[in-house]
Amino acid sequence: MNLTLAHKFTLAAAASLLIFGSMPAGSQAADAETARLIAALGLQESATALADRPGWRAPRKVVVAGADAERIAWMRSAAPGVKLIGARDRAEALREVADADAVIGACTPELVEAGKRLRWIQHLYAGVERCVGTPGFAGRGIALSNMQKIAGPVMSEHVLAFMFGLARGLATYVPQQALGEWSPDAVPESRMWSLEGKTILVAGLGGIGTEVARRAHALGMTVIATRNSPREKPPFVSEQGLSGDLPALVARADVIVDSLPLTPETRGVFNRKIFDAAKRGALFINVGRGGTVVTADLIAALEDGRIGGAGLDVTDPEPLPADHPLWRAPNVLITPHVAAATDLGEEPRWLIARENLRRFAAGGKLLSEVDVRRGY
Repeated sequence: MNLTLAHKFTLAAAASLLIFGSMPAGSQAADAETARLIAALGLQESATALADRPGWRAPRKVVVAGADAERIAWMRSAAPGVKLIGARDRAEALREVADADAVIGACTPELVEAGKRLRWIQHLYAGVERCVGTPGFAGRGIALSNMQKIAGPVMSEHVLAFMFGLARGLATYVPQQALGEWSPDAVPESRMWSLEGKTILVAGLGGIGTEVARRAHALGMTVIATRNSPREKPPFVSEQGLSGDLPALVARADVIVDSLPLTPETRGVFNRKIFDAAKRGALFINVGRGGTVVTADLIAALEDGRIGGAGLDVTDPEPLPADHPLWRAPNVLITPHVAAATDLGEEPRWLIARENLRRFAAGGKLLSEVDVRRGY
């Protein structure tokens, strides 16, 4: 997706609010909007059609968590002949899932355990660690799809907000504003960065990381990145390494962005060893998962200046307790896991869920299917 397509997606998403308002669009409008969304985000379909997999059978019942009657009616046109049940709460979802072929909108260990016939789960967010971490999940052959890339554009803007705030001293000046203090020298001039020409490392060049890299490049920054597979490097990334290259690349970065999913391989990957390898005074931003960071090691790195500041939308633990030392660590901006929040609403997620329902009912290829073994 180039910048033109990114802008088209933004405009299309905004237009969808005008089309939908608070009401789902008709099937033709929804189909057209879905096609634009898929193209703009470059969503990938699975390599194998569901009908070609062992044990395939046409679905009879799908549970849609959190959906009211209007939403169910809107989705029904995508899967005629399939019984759609809207579950208003957790208890109702657990009752209805017992004989369901699929669930849209929820994936908890309790739901997976109760759904003995489940063959597909559509998660409405990107992170699926709780779902794939359910004991025995991988062996059940349940197809799992998520919302890869849907929140990438807005979450990358959240990263930029952190980056600008830390680079221009807002972690110091905003609290002073609340106290009515005028202290122009509170932040040393050496810490009032110009970001143009700086190097940013994006750890996890997926749906979010790619959008961060694109925007950082547009700001005149040098972009280096890691990803878990040797895919072709995007043109706006100067250098791309694999996960094992993180220690070498982090030593060159002025800004480090963690957009990693939480898997057994990524848990605690940002630890003392990595912070010791980082360029002294580098900024650290995390919009991935709190569990990818050893929190005590981050606090120690902040306190001794190895890390010059941090922007955290996710933490470990989460929610962050009121007495946690991270609140008092120097030069830190914290938001409560809201990087994906947007005035564009939830309609893009429901469009993709509806399209995947159509594909599931027809035995087709799902969009954004998760590799359960990898966890993303």
